[in-house]
Amino acid sequence: MQVRFDQSRIIFRGNGEGSLGLNFIRDLSGGRRMPGDEDFPGSVSRINSARQPEFNAKGGLSPRGARKVQDFLRENFTRKLALAEMAAVCGLSPSHFVRAFARTFGVPPHQYVLDLRLDLAERLLADSRMTIADIAHSCGFSSQSHFTTMLKKYRQVTPLQARIGKLNAKVR
Repeated sequence: MQVRFDQSRIIFRGNGEGSLGLNFIRDLSGGRRMPGDEDFPGSVSRINSARQPEFNAKGGLSPRGARKVQDFLRENFTRKLALAEMAAVCGLSPSHFVRAFARTFGVPPHQYVLDLRLDLAERLLADSRMTIADIAHSCGFSSQSHFTTMLKKYRQVTPLQARIGKLNAKVR
């Protein structure tokens, strides 16, 4: 990905390879398609249905800006993201971007990214061949401990409980 600095904005030019982090995860899972791969590898059913952009939100992102930032986050949520980097995708200042994003999607950017990461992690937990630490790392969490804390806080289950629940659901 080429990055060009234009005054106070960063402009990203893709290299056509797409979401490298998500391809890495697919490689780790043996190339199998996971449930929900229809839309994109990090597809998030809960976010897609509950957090559709509200294009008529006064002070929110434009429809084009919302699509651009959604696409950017879907391709890059597995890596460390800076607020300024997300704001540059829409051509806004970081403070304005946070307000506009929250008005459009109903949650701040960090929560949206966290939900993307947790949904992907829950899907990967169904694949018992990957360790919990590998899943945490490949989903963008800084450590297994951080992943466990966030999963417990926001989904009320530990990674092992989620894995066992997914495996039991497959058996039924």
